[in-house]
Amino acid sequence: MPNPMRQHAVEGLKENDSFVFTRRFTQEETVLFGDLTRDYNPVHYDKRWTDAKGFRGRICHGLLIGSMICEFGGQVGWLATGMDFKFIRPVYFGDAITCAVRILKADNSGRAEAEAAFHNQNSEQVAYARLTGRIPVEKERNLLGQMIEEGDVYNKLA
Repeated sequence: MPNPMRQHAVEGLKENDSFVFTRRFTQEETVLFGDLTRDYNPVHYDKRWTDAKGFRGRICHGLLIGSMICEFGGQVGWLATGMDFKFIRPVYFGDAITCAVRILKADNSGRAEAEAAFHNQNSEQVAYARLTGRIPVEKERNLLGQMIEEGDVYNKLA
């Protein structure tokens, strides 16, 4: 069964389309992200540091949370040209974050703008992003459709 976001992209993305998905972040993911990015800020690793900063515990990397837009982009074939993030509240290990992406503009050449709002399980906004990029045009939408028909073998969310 195809991922609903990918199927929507095959049909064509347009202004005001929105997509919502949720993910729970773990300590293990934060450690892996730190290793990938070489971000070893103590706020992600040491409770003494988070106590000194006034947090209630260790927190996830902001860009790990922001990377949720990659799930959207990867499913719909969005090629990013710009991202502007605002991090509002910390995200703690185990928090369930819901990302709501809305396409603000989309033109016939495939240029698009979108916004993403991130909320925790308590409905508190933790981050916001403004995105620019390119969405699939007809030829690419047809290819996505063909990939789905073939079982979308590279897509682990299919």
